[in-house]
Amino acid sequence: MRGLHLTADLHGCAAASALLSDAERLRALALRAVGAAGLAPVGELFHRFGAPGGVTGMVLLAESHLALHTWPELAAVTLDVYVCNRDADNSAAAEALLAALEAAFAPAHSERRRLVRGDVAARD
Repeated sequence: MRGLHLTADLHGCAAASALLSDAERLRALALRAVGAAGLAPVGELFHRFGAPGGVTGMVLLAESHLALHTWPELAAVTLDVYVCNRDADNSAAAEALLAALEAAFAPAHSERRRLVRGDVAARD
């Protein structure tokens, strides 16, 4: 149950607007970044909304999940990466995944949050 949950709110993204509004391009980016981080995708769903048309996407991971939400009209993206550390510490992979996605969107400003979850020792 122990894991790392990272979020980032990206503002002023310089990435091509097609990346923020094209579900297939966003899917390809997400899957490349997941693979490069050494994480294992087990399912996915990406949905484009009508004009001005952002995309919501989710990659289910053997280790937990990646969620992305884009607002092309605001040049904004939110990212959510959560990995469990049952058999191995996947924290570095989570950090690498978030960093790769953030770099791809090239935001002018980023607000990151980090939460260690499920620390059983903390209950005692």
